[in-house]
Amino acid sequence: MKAFLSSLNGAISAVIYVINTIFWVIPLLFFSLLKLLPIRIWRKWMSWVVDGIASLWIAVNNLNQRIFSRTKFVLSGKAKLSIEQWYLVISNHQSWVDILVLQRVFNYEIPFLKFFLKKNLIYVPFLGLAWWALDFPFMQRYSRAFLEKHPHLKGKDLETTKKACEKFESKPVSIMNFVEGTRFSKEKRDDSSEFKHLLPPRSGGIAFVLNAMGERLTKLVNVTIYYPNGIPSYWDFVCGRVNSIAVYIDTIEIKRLFEEGLFSEKYFDSESDRQVFQQWVNQLWLEKDQQIEQLSQEKFH
Repeated sequence: MKAFLSSLNGAISAVIYVINTIFWVIPLLFFSLLKLLPIRIWRKWMSWVVDGIASLWIAVNNLNQRIFSRTKFVLSGKAKLSIEQWYLVISNHQSWVDILVLQRVFNYEIPFLKFFLKKNLIYVPFLGLAWWALDFPFMQRYSRAFLEKHPHLKGKDLETTKKACEKFESKPVSIMNFVEGTRFSKEKRDDSSEFKHLLPPRSGGIAFVLNAMGERLTKLVNVTIYYPNGIPSYWDFVCGRVNSIAVYIDTIEIKRLFEEGLFSEKYFDSESDRQVFQQWVNQLWLEKDQQIEQLSQEKFH
């Protein structure tokens, strides 16, 4: 009976997620079409409107979670945040639930979270238009092999991304990046890895954002997510089987990375600069690994 009630709880919650998404995507797409008018100030206003719609969508999702998931969020760290600042948000990645956690924790606390997307995703029906309306930056990345054959395109991907980010000059934004590049699992973890709870970090994604928006960004928001009862699936979460989630938030001043020589705009052209920044990111990840180990020793109810 308990298993049946849990599944029923999850089914109701999942249906509400779907209904809520359909409800808000209609006005979102409507204002997306209005945003097509090639008037800069008009597009700026419409960006505020669609961000507001997206935040309301998340707010209803969060209410759904409080009613049906009933998960206790244990927040800690040193974070002084504002919706009026520009942030680069990084986090460890274990489950699709991570996205719900980040949206739950940061909705109305910082500007709406944006993800860098591959350029071809703009052609995804409905969602592509919605992502465009929400000012998700679309980027074109070229492999080293491709650039060797087409050297005239070197630097073009960064130039395109910088241009896409121009819209954030007068409108605060939070750029989200999962540094590991994929979700953690014991199967993916190399036994020889120096990380116990994480996959090796990749500095390229962070570097791409810093190179494109470094002068505008205020802080790097470093998030550590820990699931005391093991990594959950989306179904576990909506069924109310996730008793608690620990979230540790730390912030680092972006200007410190430039002033202390930890990051250089020559990152993509200098092997030594890449090594310096990668070493810093590795150290950040080692500290995160230790933080998760400490959290694993605590008792959550």
